[in-house]
Amino acid sequence: MNGNRFKFKAVIALISGWLIPGLGHLWIKKYNRAIIFFCCIALMTILGLIMKGRVYSFETQNPLTILAFFSDLGNGLFYLLTRWLGWGVGNLKMSTFEYGTAYIAGAGLLNYLVALDAYDIARGKKK
Repeated sequence: MNGNRFKFKAVIALISGWLIPGLGHLWIKKYNRAIIFFCCIALMTILGLIMKGRVYSFETQNPLTILAFFSDLGNGLFYLLTRWLGWGVGNLKMSTFEYGTAYIAGAGLLNYLVALDAYDIARGKKK
């Protein structure tokens, strides 16, 4: 019975960590990591938006845009918020467009790793 509770806690840490960066670590009481991860991922996303980077939606015309969509989706609620508010349209004329797009995608990929880290800690595989 205790093993199922242990797995449930790990799954909650994974999902909540993906949804809001650092929340998975907050759930398992790793407060310093939670704050650091949230600040880093939020800052990367905000900087990417300031640099007029693009947040990709799911488009099937180009396989690379599908990969970009999944990397951006890693931002969790930040992704949903940018889509809902109409941010992240991107401005190709800006010299910072590529950097901003890379920051946003990098933040999403980093958040996947952070959520998996929270999952591993909750499962007892690492400290």
